[in-house]
Amino acid sequence: MFNLIFWGIVVFVMYRVFTSYKRFQRIYYTQAQFKNMQVSKEAIATSELGLFVALCAKVAKADGHIDELEAELIGNMFNDISKVFPQPDVVKGFLKEIFSEEKERPKNIDSVVSQLYVLISRDKAKRQMMMSFLINIAFIDGKVTHAEENILTKVAAFLHFSSDEFEAMMNQFHSSYTNVTTHSSLNEAYEILGAGKEDDLKTIKKKYRALVRKYHPDIIQAQGADEDYINDAMHKTQKINEAYEVIKKELS
Repeated sequence: MFNLIFWGIVVFVMYRVFTSYKRFQRIYYTQAQFKNMQVSKEAIATSELGLFVALCAKVAKADGHIDELEAELIGNMFNDISKVFPQPDVVKGFLKEIFSEEKERPKNIDSVVSQLYVLISRDKAKRQMMMSFLINIAFIDGKVTHAEENILTKVAAFLHFSSDEFEAMMNQFHSSYTNVTTHSSLNEAYEILGAGKEDDLKTIKKKYRALVRKYHPDIIQAQGADEDYINDAMHKTQKINEAYEVIKKELS
């Protein structure tokens, strides 16, 4: 009898922990939402996720180049997004095309973000997540250029964030990036990447990419409050990136 009561308590506690976790887990998109979609480049490009990818392209290219960590994060974003659509490999190809085309079209940003707002206007949490991700892309190389800030300001206005809300988001990311640098020693860098000094640069890069893939912010499913989740993911990826740069400099 005691054993039954004991295991009943254990099961109850585990259930409460699980349900508590689920309350803080926000799943933005599921395969069920897109299961009947006729996949085409136009359909993907005009979907909210396709329009979001277009905005990512404009923010990423605003400073004139896309660095290695940006490329890794964007590649992982393609993987995450394509999985919720039918024919994920085909969709991933379309997303890459959309990104490549839209990064060269800076003048249509008003149209893109206006279309996106129409689709997500009723879901502020989703708008918050997307805005946070775009800010993260701008900050990922450690600084935000005037061109990047101009685009982010415009996107925030079209997504109906007040100037105070946008400033608070920018300040939070600025504070996070100011404090994120760890100045890893060479030994610490190898430890962070789970690598050894006998590893060549090709092996190091493979481990780096695997860790970025593991800790990148997933826009499909955010575990926790939007900005906190993305900030936490950003801290991890920045630390991994810094370790990689330390080792790359040593080996080159």
